[in-house]
Amino acid sequence: MTPSRRTAATVGLLFLVATVTFIAADALVKGVLDRPNYLMGASGDATSLASGTLLAFVDGLAVVGIAILMFPSLRHTSEPLALGYVGLRVAELGVVLLYMVVPLIVLALGNGAQAGTVDASATQSLGSLFKALRDVTLVLLYLFTGASGTIFASLLYRSKLVPRPFAVLGLIGYPVLLAGAALAMFGVADVQQGTGMVTMIPGGLFELMLPIWLLAKGFSHPVAAGVPSPVQADHALSAALSQPTATA
Repeated sequence: MTPSRRTAATVGLLFLVATVTFIAADALVKGVLDRPNYLMGASGDATSLASGTLLAFVDGLAVVGIAILMFPSLRHTSEPLALGYVGLRVAELGVVLLYMVVPLIVLALGNGAQAGTVDASATQSLGSLFKALRDVTLVLLYLFTGASGTIFASLLYRSKLVPRPFAVLGLIGYPVLLAGAALAMFGVADVQQGTGMVTMIPGGLFELMLPIWLLAKGFSHPVAAGVPSPVQADHALSAALSQPTATA
């Protein structure tokens, strides 16, 4: 297996890991937070809350890993955009860490309520607070995912590392997700339920279809350090042909 093929397979695997771990993490955490007065029984949900926290952390590491692995290939198309993509993915990890605070504090307060060190009358209001914090961090995650994904899809389209229909799907899906998250911030839409969830479908398809392609086929062309991409080569050739020919 060539280094380029190995990178493509690893990126594809990390995409699938990120998708599966975050879906599982949020399902575990949401399953606890959706219960009435969940703080009173949170000590009995330690496995779900701790597992959700760890899975969310794996998701955060996976998305940063994708950006780091893709940077050497994407920088040949646009180094500023490639750096921006890495930066947004690192920021996304920061939001994931904020998301992880919710189940950890819920577990701590649940243990306190069980031991009698936390006032039972306060658990209802505190429970609403942490549900709201989870909702806010999810919207922030969608914002960063939409922004970073738009850059990523743009670089894929320009670099021709994958068939352009995949990049086009990303160029549709991620801006739609970004717009949905922005509307959610103003209370116009809810990307977590109802018709607002439609905004996640195109980007979700991209994050399912692209890794399958990368695992099965790899990149459309290998990109190594110091080797220009086909786009750069085309530009260089055009520039060379446009130079006036010297005459005797």
